[in-house]
Amino acid sequence: MLVQTRRGSLVQDRFPDLVAAAEQQLPHGLVLDGELVVWDVEAGRLSFEALQRRAATRARGAASLAARWPAYFVAFDVLQLDGQELLTSPYKERRALLEQLFTDHALTAPWTLCPMTTDLAKAREWLQTWTDVSGVEGIVVKPLTSRYLPAYRGWTKIRRRDTTEAVIGAITGTLARPQLLNLGRHDQTGRLRAVGRTAPLRPDAARQVGEHLAAAGPGHPWTGVRFAASWGSREALDAVLVHPELVAEISADRAIDHGGVFRHPVSFQRLRLDASTDDVPRLGAGLAAG
Repeated sequence: MLVQTRRGSLVQDRFPDLVAAAEQQLPHGLVLDGELVVWDVEAGRLSFEALQRRAATRARGAASLAARWPAYFVAFDVLQLDGQELLTSPYKERRALLEQLFTDHALTAPWTLCPMTTDLAKAREWLQTWTDVSGVEGIVVKPLTSRYLPAYRGWTKIRRRDTTEAVIGAITGTLARPQLLNLGRHDQTGRLRAVGRTAPLRPDAARQVGEHLAAAGPGHPWTGVRFAASWGSREALDAVLVHPELVAEISADRAIDHGGVFRHPVSFQRLRLDASTDDVPRLGAGLAAG
């Protein structure tokens, strides 16, 4: 069995539990498209951080991590069956073959068939309810007639977005014309911790925020902190610390790490001049409204 990432790296040595399950349950000549997820047994939730840890661990430590963080494969598509390539077949036919595969081989964990519907009302319900599960960000829309195009995303991902609040602790740009906002939330000890950043601000939003920003005074909790340009990036932002008293209303998707950090840039909605930093959800409260 081979496990290949989107970028072409082979990582089956990091997932011995999946390899063993494939040898027992999957037929030869099969190629599936899907997503690996990892379950954190202690936390009782899906964990992107644990997935990253497993993907980076070499074979020697892979078995112990598999016991702690078992991997599952959510199947989206079938690209080859019984050695026959299916890339030019319409998605409707590939989906029927995928469902038949799960039925014929009575596949169970760690193999999971991604649910599918053509009912718009049901899709809306899934978007609202299933995304309450940590690690589930949204739904994907695919044309039933589409063929599979490698390295081309011929579908649309719709992420659930919710509104919440965070404290503005730093910016890029200038106090008068900030470009983006670095956001924080207080932990249980009252210390302000960085949780993410916004996408670049629109000109009107930059003017609105700039009217209320003040330079940071001595003892700012983020003094000396390095802010990455993006999740997992080593490129640093040229951040300017500000007095952490302004509350921003933001729109964010459901990709939130276990520590309460937003994995993707959030969208600035407005300043909450009617709210204080005490009204902002504590670190780890996810998207709960303040």
